[in-house]
Amino acid sequence: MRTPITRRTLLVSGAAVGASTLLGAPAASAEARGGHAALVTPVAEVLDGGEQVTSLVISSPALSRAERSSLGASTFTVRVTATNPLSGEVAYEQDRRVTAASWTRRGAISLELEHGWGVDGGSTLQYTGPYGRNVVLDLDHAITQVEPLRARGAGGPVVLDSFRQGSLADPEVDAFTRHATASGLNYRLFSPAGRRDRDGAALVVWLHGGGEGGLVTEDGRVYYDNETQLRANRGALGFATPEAQELFGGAYVLAPQSTSAWMLDGDGFAPLVLEAIEEVAAAHRIDASRIHVVGCSNGGYMSLKMVAEHPGMFATSVPICCGIGARDGSDTYFVSDAELAAMTTPTWLVASADDTTLDPEDNTVHAHERIDGSIMTMYDGVTRDGNTYPGHWSWIYVARNDPRHDGTSIWEWMAASER
Repeated sequence: MRTPITRRTLLVSGAAVGASTLLGAPAASAEARGGHAALVTPVAEVLDGGEQVTSLVISSPALSRAERSSLGASTFTVRVTATNPLSGEVAYEQDRRVTAASWTRRGAISLELEHGWGVDGGSTLQYTGPYGRNVVLDLDHAITQVEPLRARGAGGPVVLDSFRQGSLADPEVDAFTRHATASGLNYRLFSPAGRRDRDGAALVVWLHGGGEGGLVTEDGRVYYDNETQLRANRGALGFATPEAQELFGGAYVLAPQSTSAWMLDGDGFAPLVLEAIEEVAAAHRIDASRIHVVGCSNGGYMSLKMVAEHPGMFATSVPICCGIGARDGSDTYFVSDAELAAMTTPTWLVASADDTTLDPEDNTVHAHERIDGSIMTMYDGVTRDGNTYPGHWSWIYVARNDPRHDGTSIWEWMAASER
């Protein structure tokens, strides 16, 4: 019997000025020493290179006594330990640089952490080589208050010396609700606001890459988290941004999660993806003429597969850095030239010429040359905001609405299309 892998509940350790470090010490013992307990919430953001913890929010009733001007970037230090839940091994352990400290509207403290492409210690994910999958790391943030906060009026300084870590918060990811189909396929769903009394909405189906599916370990444990398809990149999240929602006039965004990798069994996964689409369409006001399928890498293959299997369903198809399978018969599942030539769904293919994972000539260009009327955007490389990313990561451009054709952006093209 396969045993599911569950996430651990983690505590944050902390040391106040002049006090010893405690791991999850109860509030009572902290108060007995003249200190105070606090809740720490890690706040993450999915950047172009994947999700990172970008800040920590510290809340405690004791902070109501603190003089706000006494808070600075050097008041607290942060050290993080990240553990891989599959192996139990430490993925990384290091200090996080606090770049700024501020007060929230609710009287909590927000510690801004250094983050961005090339910054170590912030990632919430680790790519596991043996399985070819991303897993969500167990993060343990050790907070130390090294400078006291002055108290308002009479009384001693405000010292926090016991910290309890709450759940990871990512507002964009958390906006997607959790579901599973009747057959057990995980999916996340973003629902647009204010559509109850309006006509049917568009539906964007995001199909993730090979690293975001589930897996079964060698000892039979199942890792299937319904998270990594949102946390690994901004593919699904881009369509839930205010910019995209305005263009689509409000759109549902469906992000199914493969139990393994789409290309391992395209024929078997296609009916499961269809089931998810049909369940969402039945439960919400979906305009059947405005269903779009978008996918990257393995998901780029799967977007083509869905169009091949259901030629009249989709308003548009956007395969990004897609794989189409070896045409010499060495791949069990592939999209044939005949299937590509038969496609009439408006298709916009995106890739980068320096992609070393899925050769763009053998896959993207090959598909473009056979899908009549298809659009192709081929970048020289993947760069954004001064950062250079691996050539395979051309999904970054689609997630930021960068590709353009005849002056029209890819989101605008999708939003204006109906079948």
